[in-house]
Amino acid sequence: MKTALIISVYKNTADLAVVLKSVEQQSVSDFITVISEDGNSTEMADFVKNYSGKLDLIHLTQEDLGWQKNKALNNTIRTIDADYFIFIDGDCVLHPNFIENHLKFAREDRILAGKRIKLGPNYSDQLRNAKTVSEFAKVILPEIKSIKKDGAKFYEEGIYISPKSIFSFIAYLRKMSQIKGCNFSCYKSALEKINGFNEDYVLPAIGEDIDLTWRFEGMGYHLYSLRNFAVQYHLYHKENWSDQSVNEAIMKENQRLKRYITLNGLKKLEEYLKY
Repeated sequence: MKTALIISVYKNTADLAVVLKSVEQQSVSDFITVISEDGNSTEMADFVKNYSGKLDLIHLTQEDLGWQKNKALNNTIRTIDADYFIFIDGDCVLHPNFIENHLKFAREDRILAGKRIKLGPNYSDQLRNAKTVSEFAKVILPEIKSIKKDGAKFYEEGIYISPKSIFSFIAYLRKMSQIKGCNFSCYKSALEKINGFNEDYVLPAIGEDIDLTWRFEGMGYHLYSLRNFAVQYHLYHKENWSDQSVNEAIMKENQRLKRYITLNGLKKLEEYLKY
């Protein structure tokens, strides 16, 4: 099965460098790495050109016209020759077994979804300076109180549990109610069945994950949890959440129409072209 790791980015090359180091440390290596840029910045172009790690990077760009992550991802899905796609963000560092476990649980009728621990500033710096992600992962449980004091959110999501561990039943009991755009995977055929990401969304959140959840489920796919199996460490940065009223209105209208297959996605369907 040909697998592609899709990393969504926008100008932040410093965090991407840390993420790529974690990709280099994965327990499996049979995958391609794609930088899906929502823009075409010189910073990112120079970074990819000067990258000297062991990964063969594919860098896809588009004109920078504001937030158009969904358009960038659709372009990536159309362009990349792969059977299976794993989606992450360029500020989410991967546990060494992240890709291995996504592939371990992959099924054609499943959408795999995990979460991430959102680190505070001090532990983000510690991770940036760690020799390996494995080294950092070992401090999560012993230093959980300090991690919480540093402002971490969803700290329990940073605890890795091996599927082979006697404690794996804890992870199996944990469920996902919706996709997180920074940590999910599926077959390309599943994305094609819903016509990919809806490009009507031009603001972050909802359109890159929640919208996918109900559309996948409407087409018969099952959401399968990888919490604590596919662990991510989100590097700290200030967050500016946009007003979600526009996104919510788009989703509610499509839900009312039971429009599981988006009109403005991988293909521009005839109904959409009439508008």
